[in-house]
Amino acid sequence: MSKLGEAWTSLSGFLLLGVGWLAFEHYYLWARLVRDVGIPKPAASALTWSLVVLAVSIPAGVFASRLVPPDVSVWWLTPVSVWIGVSTLLLMSVVVVDAMQVGASMSFGGSEPLDAGRRQALARMSAMVAVTVGVVASGWGLREARRVRVKRVEIPLKKLPPELDGLSIVQLSDIHIGPMIGRGFVEHVVKAVNALAPDVVAITGDLVDGSVEDLGQHVAPLANLTSTHGTYFVTGNHEYHADASRWCEYLGQLGVRVLRNEYVELGSGEQVLHLAGIDDYESANFDIGHRVDLPGAVAGRDTRRALVLLAHQPKAVHEAVLHEVDLQLSGHTHGGQLWPLGWLLRLGQPMVAGLARFSETWVYVSSGTGFSGPPMRVGVPAEITHLVLRAA
Repeated sequence: MSKLGEAWTSLSGFLLLGVGWLAFEHYYLWARLVRDVGIPKPAASALTWSLVVLAVSIPAGVFASRLVPPDVSVWWLTPVSVWIGVSTLLLMSVVVVDAMQVGASMSFGGSEPLDAGRRQALARMSAMVAVTVGVVASGWGLREARRVRVKRVEIPLKKLPPELDGLSIVQLSDIHIGPMIGRGFVEHVVKAVNALAPDVVAITGDLVDGSVEDLGQHVAPLANLTSTHGTYFVTGNHEYHADASRWCEYLGQLGVRVLRNEYVELGSGEQVLHLAGIDDYESANFDIGHRVDLPGAVAGRDTRRALVLLAHQPKAVHEAVLHEVDLQLSGHTHGGQLWPLGWLLRLGQPMVAGLARFSETWVYVSSGTGFSGPPMRVGVPAEITHLVLRAA
């Protein structure tokens, strides 16, 4: 089987898992918010069918969005994506309320069993609490998804020349320009970045969710980014589902330097910083000549110079340590986007957000500038990261 065929096999498995999860999620919501609360039969029937329709709308809407341009699919993809977020937050609210009830029952040491009427009253009250919490969290999440904050982080690098102390890198990551994030949002981000007067702008992947033909006009404002040493980009996993080669070419036309398993020198003489970038791990599933090659990216460089690596996925840090990378900048995780989903991401990534150190290598993981899937953020603000390097 070709690598492309393997990618489709992997994707179909993921879709099957996703449909299974949707079935469980909506069944659980129906059981706790409809069946157990004693709603009159006509209302219960209406709510049941509504949940069925909403559950089916998710895979149907996502699949249909692949067949038409983003300007068309946004009309149904937006409400479908909102429901993905709302249903997720409702489920988490119900689970938390149920867990609290179980904990309270155990703490009282097994009180007398409740009769049917009292059980139903308790179920109705807990359902009201869960729905209230889920709806309030959803409203907050919708508001937060569009609010991008500038986050300043200072990082000491032992090999950074004193003359470069204070050099600033503005990191953008996981903007996910597509049906729900367009030109207006990108223009706002560009204006905010330019106001910081950075020395370098780094875009660490998952810039787009669609083709150049559909999204080129929305990405075009990136040409207006200004900095001392330019704008640099590395691919994320989403680029490989949207013709990564074509996007690399188009970004070059906008004046964005794409780093594909290579490094560049920023500065001159003894005042030099090395900036490297690697392809995303997803590239291995597509037969287009892309692959992860960190040894190739840093081959021949002067190891006395400080090295900053752009790598979309945080897990690259394990190899980065072996190649004396001083600082790795990553994204991919969105910080979890909807708390507490970040805990699940720790199963596949060494960290989910923020700054950490692995041996002698610092790694900073952005929570993301945009969003993916639900247009919501709960407990994980979107960020434009203003990184200031210090000569340690």
